[in-house]
Amino acid sequence: MLNVLTVDVEDWFHVHAFSDVYPVDSWDFQRTRIVGNVIRTLEILDDHNTKATFFVLGWIAKKLPEIVTLIADRGHEIASHSQHHKLVYDMSPDEFRDDLKQSILYIEQAADITVKGYRAPSFSIRPSDEWVWDILTECGIEFDSSIFPVKHDTYGNPSAPRFAYDIVLEDGRSLLEIPPATVRFAGTNIPTAGGGYLRMFPYWFISKSIRRINREGHPAVVYFHPWELDHNQEKVRASLKSRIRHYTNLKTFEYKLRRLLSEFGFTTIGEVFMEHKDNAVYGE
Repeated sequence: MLNVLTVDVEDWFHVHAFSDVYPVDSWDFQRTRIVGNVIRTLEILDDHNTKATFFVLGWIAKKLPEIVTLIADRGHEIASHSQHHKLVYDMSPDEFRDDLKQSILYIEQAADITVKGYRAPSFSIRPSDEWVWDILTECGIEFDSSIFPVKHDTYGNPSAPRFAYDIVLEDGRSLLEIPPATVRFAGTNIPTAGGGYLRMFPYWFISKSIRRINREGHPAVVYFHPWELDHNQEKVRASLKSRIRHYTNLKTFEYKLRRLLSEFGFTTIGEVFMEHKDNAVYGE
């Protein structure tokens, strides 16, 4: 079974954990490392003949459009990761709409594509934020990957379905929601295959979890960030919790990612879910 690989394209100073240290108005003055990290990501994917869905920050597409062009030229799928990496639940509907439209504009200007997908920064769509779906579909978004069915201190909806499902609006419009991978243990959803979870959990657990998800008849949706391949990045004086989450096991991440790509088949969201949507298996 083909699984889904996704990449959240943001630089080391864009992460929410460092937002108090590096607010948006300071970004232009930081030393970007995203170009080298994206090139490294693309080289790894080429080595393993793997395509992925890249959720690109609009700020990056505006400042460094060549990155978006490079990703598109390698045949990967490109979607939006917002303009300024602001948490959705910290924005009004109008602010969210403007942020989304900006990101789509700059991404589409950088590459001859139509943006059809979205992932909220830090998975920051709460159950009470249902107004988001109207705005996403209004802006042409056909799939979203923001609802993480786990309990977390800054995001998550543990009661949400674990596998892809349609969100149908009152006017009949719909979009496909594609949650990141989890497994059930003792009545709880455990996040298994993305970001810090991919770095912190032992490889045997990640591998076993993906196989279990596949046995359930579903593709596992894995995500990571290009900065996770960069153990030489800036060291930020943030809180201890933020530093643990951000820097733990960066040195071993590339090995773990390459092993994952060697052991399992991965491709884009579009190929797994959208191109064969009528025949897809959704839900629990």
